[in-house]
Amino acid sequence: MLNIRIEKTTCPKAKPTDETALGFGKIFTDHMAIIDWNMEKGWYDARIVPFENFSMHPAATCLHYGSEIFEGLKAYRRADGGIQLFRPDCNARRMMESAERLCLPELPEEDFMQILKAFVEVEAEWTPHSPGTSLYLRPFMYGNDDTLGVHAVHNARFAIIASPVGSYYKEGINPVGIMIEDQDVRAVRGGTGYAKCGGNYAASNRAGERAAQKGYSQVLWLDGVHRKYIEEVGAMNVMFKINGEIVTPELSGSILPGVTRRSCIEVLKSKGYNVSERLLSIDELAEALENGTLEEAWGCGTAAVVSPIGKLAYKDKEYIVSGGKIGEVTQMLYDTLTGIQWSKIEDTFGWIVPVC
Repeated sequence: MLNIRIEKTTCPKAKPTDETALGFGKIFTDHMAIIDWNMEKGWYDARIVPFENFSMHPAATCLHYGSEIFEGLKAYRRADGGIQLFRPDCNARRMMESAERLCLPELPEEDFMQILKAFVEVEAEWTPHSPGTSLYLRPFMYGNDDTLGVHAVHNARFAIIASPVGSYYKEGINPVGIMIEDQDVRAVRGGTGYAKCGGNYAASNRAGERAAQKGYSQVLWLDGVHRKYIEEVGAMNVMFKINGEIVTPELSGSILPGVTRRSCIEVLKSKGYNVSERLLSIDELAEALENGTLEEAWGCGTAAVVSPIGKLAYKDKEYIVSGGKIGEVTQMLYDTLTGIQWSKIEDTFGWIVPVC
């Protein structure tokens, strides 16, 4: 069990008064949580301290060799004023898997949960009250050895920062346009695709910019070996309803095992849908687009929960999905997951973790 030292700020910031203008990741709370790690000591000096800039050696491992991982989850304000988390244990376990892949130290799940809950409790007043708003939590870890040799990390830091965020859909859930990328690849099996690390996101920016220039919101990735199988959409997992079957790419080692993806699958199965985690080729998807059997498509992730896809572009041809509107299944998933997250409906899955 961690012995967490808590040092409260003596200069608290003014909290936002207009919760409709929060945006995403623009405002940060008064404190941050930190635990340091050393190869000899292990994890030590767990603390919650005033938010400030880090001091970092110019040779720090993370700056030169990408020794960095992160997570993203939210704290939600209930109608009774209390605060709760949604499946944080899944984030804790995924962070351990990412750490193993990047040769960073693995923070035990119980320690992750303890400092996360303590941090959220300290920052409770920063959790907004307005519908659709939440406190976004960003746990992250980086190597900070101060030598330029390439080796497993000897010193590291785990930290959590937080940002009150607004409703992702201010004007309703509007389907987005997606471009299927057939030049760049995001990841390959055996690489870091299943880890939540910054390098995966940096590698996706070029294709994302090309898509934006053509008027599309995100990129739909194909696998890096065959350039044939669907993988992810932007920074989210992706799902399709094809002739009544819900299809999502299987976790083959190059796809992030999303917490929202997992939750969607469990909700769908509980409601009797036929869900397949399997290889889905671009040829099969194109055929479904051509013959009209692609009934719905959506991305799923922490920030948006679900993001309906209204247009798909492939090789300069554009297809309209679900009449360009949010589909019935997509809407059900959004209503169910957000209902559980804000305690508007009963959590029959045991996913909610109360904090205060």
